Amino acid sequence: MSEHISQKQLENYLWGAATLLRGVIDASDYKSIIFPLMFFKRISDEYDSEYEQALSESKGDAEYASYPEQHEFQIPKGCHWKDVRQITKEVGRAIKNAMESIEKANPEKLMGIFGDSNWTNKERLTDSILVNLIEHFSTLNLSIKNVPQDEFGTGYEFLIKKFADDSGHTAAEFYTNRTVVRLMALILDPKPGESIYDPTCGSGGMLLNSALLVKERGQEYRSLKLYGQEINLITSGIARMNMFIHGFSDFQIFRGDTLKHPAFTENDKLMKFDMVIANPPYSVKKWNQELWVHDPWGRNIYGTPPQGCADYAFFQHIICSMKEKTGRCAILWPHGILFRDAEREMRAKLIEDDYVDAVIGMGPNLFYNSPMDSCIVVCSKNKPKKRKGKILFIRAYDQIITEKTQSFLSEEHIKNIHNWYEDFKEIPGRTKIADIDEIRKNKFVINVALYVLPELAEENQKETKPLKDVVSEWKSSSKDVSKSFEQLKIVLKEVIK
Repeated sequence: MSEHISQKQLENYLWGAATLLRGVIDASDYKSIIFPLMFFKRISDEYDSEYEQALSESKGDAEYASYPEQHEFQIPKGCHWKDVRQITKEVGRAIKNAMESIEKANPEKLMGIFGDSNWTNKERLTDSILVNLIEHFSTLNLSIKNVPQDEFGTGYEFLIKKFADDSGHTAAEFYTNRTVVRLMALILDPKPGESIYDPTCGSGGMLLNSALLVKERGQEYRSLKLYGQEINLITSGIARMNMFIHGFSDFQIFRGDTLKHPAFTENDKLMKFDMVIANPPYSVKKWNQELWVHDPWGRNIYGTPPQGCADYAFFQHIICSMKEKTGRCAILWPHGILFRDAEREMRAKLIEDDYVDAVIGMGPNLFYNSPMDSCIVVCSKNKPKKRKGKILFIRAYDQIITEKTQSFLSEEHIKNIHNWYEDFKEIPGRTKIADIDEIRKNKFVINVALYVLPELAEENQKETKPLKDVVSEWKSSSKDVSKSFEQLKIVLKEVIK
């Protein structure tokens, strides 16, 4: 019998599955077990729901209800969740066989989606552990009728974040702070019918949040075309599941090394997209620098990055992936890309081409499990007239809420930063519009701290405040100034070289 499942009930149910693995496998590996089982259960339950609906429509014609056209995904005989649930020995092998058969039955949609987890390793996953997991998942029906796509998608995102919280250093590989992602999507302003690309897509959150923003506005989001590439097999599968669970079908997400083997090409050239949104892995040391010197895709337009840091390889790939008239991007970076001397010549050429639109200095702890300050660099291949030859700098270090070791942006912070970007005006202590001549004089260092210092007092602030509030604000301002000067010292060392 169908029964709608509340959001809280769904979250407790999903996290309950993960708790069964505590002490059995490392927390960073939860996702390789839980997500495939969760998706397997979802498509099995939805297959049953589709069968019942077709049976009702055909007045009991079982053959009609079994036709492939009645089902989004095909489930071969003996490979349904209910079939696996009957198995009590060699459970891992039964799961593995069922998942492989389902992938083969749906090659265009599902090939490789369940990843390559070693289900048959009994030292890691005993029969009793897998039986407990299957029985836990069997307690609820996950059909769309019971758990609509939006709600299931929210639950899926909840689980992704929980795994990020639990998985330590590996979290950043598949999860980017969703409050920052929303800000980036708002700035890029995705429109119906556009193509959106993430070259290092992780679990697909940047693509999804961009598409969901269009849906939230009541616009035709189904006309969007979503493209992503992810080097990790398990994570790329999670991203594809994420798309299906949220109700998106017009997407392409491939596994592979973006720098070595870009997945999206046409006529021996890189595909071009309307919008690129990304949080590339920072300071990658193991990459093929030698291949980049003679890059077959012509992406080395500004030069070859140092072996110890591939940031500007990703940056150039993104610039080369943007359409000439509509192409724009927002990239979440550590601050180093703004001032490192080793990349100055490449940065200078990027700025001289007038592609850099805005640099937003963000606070610390917005990267998972890293205290580094972050920044968002916004680029455009076709800036509006008033923005040509200029870069907008936004000091947003204070637009942050910190809880324990993690930080996030409130809705007010997101609104503030988005408005400052859209307004394109100078606000003392907050924004600065610098032309390329000024940036050239600063030897192409584009750290926000070099252009925008915090205001210590507001001249138009007339009202009297309690002494304790004034002292509190003074302490806060002092910390802000101290932090800005520390950043400025680092920048000036680069400028005076």
